[in-house]
Formats: sequence, structure tokens, C-alpha cells
Amino acid sequence: MKVTGTALPFLPLYRRLLPSRLAGLSLALLKATALELAILAGHLLLYPSGITQERRTTPALPSPDTTQLPTETSPPVVLLHGFIDNRSVFVLLRRNLAQHGRHQVESLNYSPLTCDIRTAAELLGRHIEGICERTGSRQVDVVGHSLGGLIARYYVQRLGGDHRVRTLVTLGTPHSGTSVVPLANAHPIVRQMRPGSPILEELARPAPGCRTHFVSFWSDLDHLMDPLETACIDHPDLLAQNVRVSGVGHLALPVHPAVATGIRQALDATRTGAATVAAADGMTVA
Repeated sequence: MKVTGTALPFLPLYRRLLPSRLAGLSLALLKATALELAILAGHLLLYPSGITQERRTTPALPSPDTTQLPTETSPPVVLLHGFIDNRSVFVLLRRNLAQHGRHQVESLNYSPLTCDIRTAAELLGRHIEGICERTGSRQVDVVGHSLGGLIARYYVQRLGGDHRVRTLVTLGTPHSGTSVVPLANAHPIVRQMRPGSPILEELARPAPGCRTHFVSFWSDLDHLMDPLETACIDHPDLLAQNVRVSGVGHLALPVHPAVATGIRQALDATRTGAATVAAADGMTVA
């Protein structure tokens, strides 16, 4: 998006007062912050609609005398929200996936009182087994935002979930731990997201033969990742791709349409080891 002098009459003076790189960064930060606030306001309105678990449905069986046409071979998609959140954060992403042929999409709510990533990962495992039983699918894809990505990764690496999860996409997930908001350490699950926690040490252990394909989206304006690169996956045994996103903050990652496009590309990609989502320098969505 190009910002013109008409839209911001103070911009020429602003650029004269600040070095060009700093002015560009500050303007991008300003836009990202405004977007975060708008998304937060919208999410607060939607939050009550996502408090309860969604209804589970079993796909209808076709009539025996109906001519069988080729069907979608993509596995179901499981959406997993972040800390003190619920499935309402995925309203737009879910709609985007459905518009592009992904009709088997389910969200899992875990309690905001959950105090242990291991417990949440076990719940996720039971949920995925139920999906596979209902749909007849052997595997699922998972998209996890923030803490949700860490829970899904623990399930994959430590609970044998790699035989069920084909692709795990994480959005702003503190894979190496985040140091933001030290006062939040009062919550046990926040302490598990700190650098050097026992949970993160478990995830750093060898994971030979892990079959899941990981794609991690991280933003250069994510105010909840400290340092920013903690949202990247760095593990020698994992088939992982890190995608740098410019111009959006933490809350915008599961909402922004350009990121949704990248998520769809990640889910649709074959596991050839080639770059599947964006160019090496990442994607700019602002």
C-alpha cells in the first residue's frame, strides 16, 4: 500500500526529521499497531461466540446409487488458538480455507485455566484421534497460533503425533521461548514458554525420524516475541521452513489474508523439501 502526501500531510516533514530507515520502520510500526488495535477490538466482540466447543459432525455418506466423483484428498485441518483465547480467532482464516476447498476444518478449545502444555497436548491428541475416526482420514493438518503452535509441536515431537500430523503450521509461536512481560510468570503455562524451561528443553532433544512437515510464520513486528527470532524453528531433526512476515503484529497473523494465502500454500505443498510458501526473503503484507 502506497501512502501519499495527501493521506498524511505531515509525512514529508516526518521524513526530514528522521533518518529514512528509522522513518520507514516507525511508519510500518504505526500501521501495524493500528491494525493490531482494530483486530483486538473485533476479536473482543467475537470472543463470546467462541467460548463453547464447536459441534462435531460426521460427514454424510453418499447414496449407494450415486456416481462417485473424485473427492478432496486433503486431510482435515485442526485450528488451535493461543493463550487465553478461543476458536473465534480463526473466523476469517476458517472462511478463507473453506472458500478454497478446505471444508473439513475443526477448532479445538482448551481451557484458559490450562496450566500445562503437556496436558493440552494430550487433549489435542485425543481430539485428533476423534477426527480421524469420524472422517476416516489417516492424518490431519494443524494450524496453531502462538501457544497453540507450541502445544501442537509437543504433541508431534513428544507424544508420537507425527504419525497423525502431516503438516504443522505455527503462527507467532515462541519455539525458543519469549522473555516478554516478566510479570506474567505468575501463570504456570507462561513459565513454560520462557527460554530454558523444561518444556522447551524437551523440544530441543533429538527427534530422529519425525515425519511432520513444519512451517513457522514469524513477524518482524511481533510484540510478544522477544527476541523476534524465537518464533523460528531451529532443530536439526525437523523438516522445517521459517517464513518471515513483514508489516503485521502478533494478533494479525491468523487474520491477515496474505498470511492465509501462505498457510494454504503450506498445507497444499508436497513434501519435496523445496521452498513452498514464499521467497527466501519472506513475505511483505503491509
